[in-house]
Amino acid sequence: MPELTISLTGADPRPPRLDPLPGSDALAGLDPEQREVAEALRGPVCVLAGAGTGKTRAITHRIAHGVQSGVYVPQRVLAVTFTTRAAGEMRGRLRRLGADGVQARTFHSAALRQLRFFWPQTVGGEFPRMVESKAPLIAEAASRHRIRPDASVVRDLASEIEWAKVSRISPDEYSARATSAGRAVAGHAPEVVGRVYASYGQVTAKRGLIDFEDVLLLTVAMLEDSLLVAEQVQAQYHHFVVDEYQDVNLLQQRLLELWLGRRQELCVVGDPSQTIYSFAGASPDHLVGFRLWFPQARLIRLERDYRSTDQVVELANGLLAAARGPIARARLRLRSEVGPGPAPTFAEYADEPAEADGVTAAIGALIAAGTAPRDVAVLFRINAQSESYEQALGTAGVPYVVRGLERFFDRAEVKQASTLLRGAARAERDGSDPAAASDGAAALLPDQVRAVLASAGWAAAPPSGGGAVRARWESLAAVVSLADDLSARDPAATLTDLVAELESRASAQHAPAAEGVTLATLHAAKGLEWDAVFLVGLADGTVPLVHAEGEEQVEEERRLLYVGATRARRVLSLTWARSRSPSGRNTRRPSRFLDGLRPTTPAEPADDPPGRATKRSRAPIKVAQCRGCGRGLRTGAERKIGRCDTCPPTYDEELLERLRTWRSARAKEQALPAYCVFTDATLVAVAEAVPASAADLSKISGIGAAKIAKYGSEVLDLCTDEARGAELGA
Repeated sequence: MPELTISLTGADPRPPRLDPLPGSDALAGLDPEQREVAEALRGPVCVLAGAGTGKTRAITHRIAHGVQSGVYVPQRVLAVTFTTRAAGEMRGRLRRLGADGVQARTFHSAALRQLRFFWPQTVGGEFPRMVESKAPLIAEAASRHRIRPDASVVRDLASEIEWAKVSRISPDEYSARATSAGRAVAGHAPEVVGRVYASYGQVTAKRGLIDFEDVLLLTVAMLEDSLLVAEQVQAQYHHFVVDEYQDVNLLQQRLLELWLGRRQELCVVGDPSQTIYSFAGASPDHLVGFRLWFPQARLIRLERDYRSTDQVVELANGLLAAARGPIARARLRLRSEVGPGPAPTFAEYADEPAEADGVTAAIGALIAAGTAPRDVAVLFRINAQSESYEQALGTAGVPYVVRGLERFFDRAEVKQASTLLRGAARAERDGSDPAAASDGAAALLPDQVRAVLASAGWAAAPPSGGGAVRARWESLAAVVSLADDLSARDPAATLTDLVAELESRASAQHAPAAEGVTLATLHAAKGLEWDAVFLVGLADGTVPLVHAEGEEQVEEERRLLYVGATRARRVLSLTWARSRSPSGRNTRRPSRFLDGLRPTTPAEPADDPPGRATKRSRAPIKVAQCRGCGRGLRTGAERKIGRCDTCPPTYDEELLERLRTWRSARAKEQALPAYCVFTDATLVAVAEAVPASAADLSKISGIGAAKIAKYGSEVLDLCTDEARGAELGA
């Protein structure tokens, strides 16, 4: 651990000078509120910073000012971020400001360094290996408890185990805590999930493995159990800055408290209105209640928006106007510093395919008018909504990229491309480059890269289909695009330069921007921005999701839409469809979050106050009841199958197994996750209903006209055999 200099005495290498130097360069170009942050060198400080208000600028200039004025020793400052990319960006800014030497790391990275350093003296023996992927280990643990470990179930179990760990919940405590929190995993009882959680721990322990969350758990345990280690770490770092503080979970907060000790030299930065990860254990309580921890804390608000136009900011503020709860009371009201722009547009379509076609036409018009495809984004609530836009954009010949499925540099095709390019760079240096021109002249970098990556499957034209094949092509196209950009900046750039660029970006998880319209979920869009943003599928039941129950969950859905709106610099479009498919019923209404913001139609009441639901949306809601015991059904999965988790199933196991086998085969054929064909809950509902016709199928939640057209006959064939068998048995 060479970068961590442990001082047993706790003394600084040089004494701090408490009086800031006048005229410090770090204060140049800051607005009054940003300057107030930069000059608040002593903690505790809480900065509430809205979207686009320059929070990273404010806190990096604060650190640089502290270093320049002698108040901070660079090696004694730790800036904590939530992504490797954000940490890399912060280090780069600090270097440019003359504050080289300051540590900017994620919670995980900082904890891992400390854990490795102190492992020999606190635990001893060989340091455990890091888990590369939880999936196969969780699948093994699930199989021990007779849970079929398909991809969707494994993903949900992984998320639940991560939530339990960051919430400091042990396997023995899981069932009770999950039940009280109203959590559910793929229709499995909390007791079963708790046993899978315990088995996962046994599997990793037996093989000497630790995962991402274990690093934090073990570091916290080490600091809690060893006063000597805690004192050494606290002697190393004297000043802390935590970015995106609204996303801190219970485990990270405890680690921060142990790092800080009894000192108060802490500056936290966050936006309560961008709290969108509560489902994963993040809690805004630490930010909203910062003064409960430090009553004397200085509070500074950043509300000048340097990203978006007046019209975009006005709509974003309007989305939060009806918000409720403690987070809403701490909300910021943004003020645009950009100036006027086009008004946000609202559009209603008959069905989802028409919506995708309409959005694609609007994007095509923007591109024709000069907007680059990479400056446009289509944002939706769930991944399943991506398919319609992939098809529509592909048909129209508009390039696109799908974001958020997996970290770019962790993808197998990117690793393969890096290996191939590294080998080609060595061959180029040795004078045996196979991509060189036949006349002996050096080929241009973009041509070399295209020649090298052709062997990995890259082609100039994107594949016609979607799924894994399209995702692989997008990854390779992004590397090609990076070579084009590098060559444009430096025509003499070589393969060696490109490899160095890739390695630098990989260390910071800074994926290259591909030349295409971005398709992403609202969650995956956090921290990004585009000239034009299309927020699509904004129908009640999707935004907010039908599964959002209770005020807290609904309010988080509202904040998620707010995050999406604040990604737009200039153009913002909001759309929804009355029906899922052309043959479906026109029963959908626009998201309740748009009430008071969008134009109303003659059929709708126009006198509702902003943010209030319309009279139609305030109609009494029927609570679905279990057909077995009669109690109310809480989760979407329970409502879909019509019974609660505690009542015994009524389906035939053999039929359900045939349906699952069929689904796996169809998903493999189409290169899709299994849940994109049908979710587990839908298959259970089919097995329990045993539909005999397309009309019967349409009565099952989650099966619309498009699914019936695509899969209906095959499902009915499976169910018809079962029905006939039942009749013969009778």
